[in-house]
Amino acid sequence: MDRREFVMAAGALLGSTAAGAAPAPMPLDTVAVDIAARETLGPLRQVWAECAGSDRAAITLRESWRKDLERWRDEAGLKRVRFHGIFNDELGVFAPSILNRGKPTPNFRNIFEVYDGLVERGVAPYVEVGFMPRALASGTGGFGFYNANVSPPKSMEDWGRFIATFVQALVSRYGAPTVRTWPFEIWNEPDLPFFWTGTQQQYFELYKAAAVAIKSVDPAIPVGGPSTSAGRWVRDFAAFCHDNNAPVDFFATHAYSGGNQDELYGKGTAFSINQVIPDTVAKVRSLIDASPFAGRPLWLSEWSSDSPAMIAHVVTQCLPHVTAMSHWTLSGTYEELGVADYTLKEGDIGWSAMQRGIALPAFNTYKLLHRLHGERLAATGPVLASRRADGAIAALVWNLAEAKQPAGIPGSTAVRSVTGSAKRYRIRLAGGRPHAPVAVRFVDQERGSPMPAWRAMGSPRYPTAAQIAALRTAADIARPTMLRLDGTATLVLDLPPEGVALIELG
Repeated sequence: MDRREFVMAAGALLGSTAAGAAPAPMPLDTVAVDIAARETLGPLRQVWAECAGSDRAAITLRESWRKDLERWRDEAGLKRVRFHGIFNDELGVFAPSILNRGKPTPNFRNIFEVYDGLVERGVAPYVEVGFMPRALASGTGGFGFYNANVSPPKSMEDWGRFIATFVQALVSRYGAPTVRTWPFEIWNEPDLPFFWTGTQQQYFELYKAAAVAIKSVDPAIPVGGPSTSAGRWVRDFAAFCHDNNAPVDFFATHAYSGGNQDELYGKGTAFSINQVIPDTVAKVRSLIDASPFAGRPLWLSEWSSDSPAMIAHVVTQCLPHVTAMSHWTLSGTYEELGVADYTLKEGDIGWSAMQRGIALPAFNTYKLLHRLHGERLAATGPVLASRRADGAIAALVWNLAEAKQPAGIPGSTAVRSVTGSAKRYRIRLAGGRPHAPVAVRFVDQERGSPMPAWRAMGSPRYPTAAQIAALRTAADIARPTMLRLDGTATLVLDLPPEGVALIELG
């Protein structure tokens, strides 16, 4: 096969539009990608696999959620899970009972069941410390479907004693060496009034009381904050911790690209959808490094996207700045704002990456990312590349589009809005072997997605058990297409908007 025939064959096999049709008749814009097969940049840290988020603690007791977790662990290498509400009253953490004569005392039975469920599956918790047990709360303000109490404590001393009791119970059950590997993040988004009814100063005092209590049990347990939205409060938090001798081992913040930028980042802000998260993270990193806590780890403990290419882009852009990232959420078993009245739907699907074991393109993107490990390779263009211990090379290439992300209530958007076009990628492997065989896997909004099969079923809001089984199969990533590099160690592929391709050669 000569080079022209190879390119035509590759286009016929691999080209598609976002709707899964043949390549557009008009010439495609060409994107150059260069990978240096012999130039390494050090170990590739899989920051994307460190953590994923998931609604609230009680959800983790559901069978459907646990099955989704097991797939994340097995197929995407997930290490930890973060969720709200470990102290929610639905877990009975301070529930008076006939056994204690109606006196509200700490009860960790259900908390242990939550954490046991993770530990037994080889996944660690990222401990979000909150919300406020009503027995300790100063107010009645509640958040969400599960009515979590988000008020400050009546007494910081009582709050601190409770946190010390909680952490001691964890150490006694799981052992100090294990609990020392669990990050403890104090609260969730205290800059937002629906998550915290107190002031910034009250949050800082809450943080210090909790952090000091945790360290009183074991100084080696990592603790951090401020867990704010949009990178807020970082400078003030660092100043407070320094001035008040409050322990801080890591910083944590959240970033989403779908919100009102003027409200989140200030008047006149104009980030592109794809740059909101990377630019927020870079800004927070610079604030940390300008503080007395320079160099401390940064956890992006909430972020999300339903766009495969955006996930790849954001992860790559954030790599220099973060210790870990946590996609919100791993499962569609999610009830923060109420019970979802669908299994699948058009538009955004509530920020989840999987629904009842049905993989969405976001999850399948993480599966492809999981195949990147070992040494990072030098590369230019929209690509993240690695060389594994056995010498095999893996590279993820993407076609970035402006895919509008949910704002406000997740799951409320009925139509996905995407601006972008199909593109042709010329991928050159400098130092690669000409004519070497290449395996290519694809994920976009058609491939590695349940949506085409779901639409063919008539778009059922509540698929039957048989339909769910069929959708799980349909959503799997297809077997790799086998191709070869040409005589210049170059591969040509077409990608639709939002699409990603994993290229592997041994």
